[in-house]
Amino acid sequence: MTGKSPSPAVMTRLDYLLYGVVVLIWGSSWIALRMQLGTVAPEVSVLWRFAFALSFMLVWAIVKRERLSFPLAIHGRFAVLGALLFSSNFVLFYYGGLTTPSGLLAVIFSLASILNLMIGSALIRQWPSAKLALGGLIGAVGSGLMFAPQILGQEFGYSALIGLGFSILGTLCFCTGNVVAASLQRRNVSVLSSTVWGMAYGVMSLLLVIGIEGKRLTIEWTVPYWSALVFLAFFGSVVAFSCYLTLLGRIGAARAGYSTVLFPVIALGLSTLLEGYVWTLPAIAGLGLVVIGNFIVLRGPAKAA
Repeated sequence: MTGKSPSPAVMTRLDYLLYGVVVLIWGSSWIALRMQLGTVAPEVSVLWRFAFALSFMLVWAIVKRERLSFPLAIHGRFAVLGALLFSSNFVLFYYGGLTTPSGLLAVIFSLASILNLMIGSALIRQWPSAKLALGGLIGAVGSGLMFAPQILGQEFGYSALIGLGFSILGTLCFCTGNVVAASLQRRNVSVLSSTVWGMAYGVMSLLLVIGIEGKRLTIEWTVPYWSALVFLAFFGSVVAFSCYLTLLGRIGAARAGYSTVLFPVIALGLSTLLEGYVWTLPAIAGLGLVVIGNFIVLRGPAKAA
């Protein structure tokens, strides 16, 4: 069945609030991700992150008396959601972060704004409007310009190319998981229910992979690692995912996915404060394009092409 993206004509104040929370939290999560790299295997770090996040979400679901019993067919979708959105997506980015700067990771992830449009069109045949496509393209180009000096200054050897490959695959997992999450909401499965089960299956899939690989369930007992773990588990997973999946159901994957284009803006701001990032003309021009693209995507009705 063909059709247009079911996003509403105009975003509400709640939509903008959810959008802002997602951008601020996920835009700053790249630094926290880098703080967890080194001693603990990426699969294990992601396991701890979602094990803690799942405990928060499960208590919340029980307190709210949320429905947690579903037929087997729905559990199949939960399992796919967990494998894509709550495990492999992050494991791939953690491995990418071993050889790729955090800012560049944010730029690669910003491709989700365009990939959401492409995957949505290919899998569920929801054709985006020309306005959404144009805004996403302008924003993605702007993100690339913001990190042009770092990208051009990198010596891309074999390990760096592998890191880029992991990051691109992680973005594809994220975008495909968006489609699964949206399909669950169309089946009247709440965001809380799908998140609880998605995280549960994500944790189970990570345990399976870790067991097959023979890796140990270690943890790093340092302040930086634990502060990053708490931030990523509660804010990056519980709060941000709840806001993002709610936004996904309210305004559609195309508009919700555009939030990823703004992540590099937050990453650059933090890099300026914490890492001494120096602004260049390409970076300033890129920031202007990101703002223009954001204005195009979020303002006014999303009419079909």
